[in-house]
Amino acid sequence: MLDIHSVFVVSGGLAIALTLAGCQRPPQPDETIRLQLYQQWQVQPGDILNGVAVIGGLGDIGLSLNGQSVYAPFAGRAQKDPRNCLIFSTPDVPAYLFRLCGLSDLRLGTRNQGEALGTATILHVATLRKQPNGTWAIVEPSKPIIERFLTRS
Repeated sequence: MLDIHSVFVVSGGLAIALTLAGCQRPPQPDETIRLQLYQQWQVQPGDILNGVAVIGGLGDIGLSLNGQSVYAPFAGRAQKDPRNCLIFSTPDVPAYLFRLCGLSDLRLGTRNQGEALGTATILHVATLRKQPNGTWAIVEPSKPIIERFLTRS
């Protein structure tokens, strides 16, 4: 049999646990995306080699940003892939996705043009084009679009 003090201790602990659980951001269903790439390379962004994270690979353009912000080049949607790269999609260029690896402080979900997507010391950008079979191929990126990621417009 519980005395009144025990009831308050148990209910108080439950209230604290529920309050702490309520402070955590619930998972967003649109934040993680899984892409099937047309090209299959042995080393990919997100891999760990001898304790060091790979943030770029074949087809990526590496940019030294020294902690600068990266911006949405168009209104669109920012998701992350299982390797923690940001995948940006936009109806302005519907057949393409943009993979940004090396970002910190990811800002996911619907983004307006010019809103920050995160910051990076070194950023790797890849452009992906949808193939007829539903996979995504890494293609040559456009200089003007890469510049848009670097400009708050």
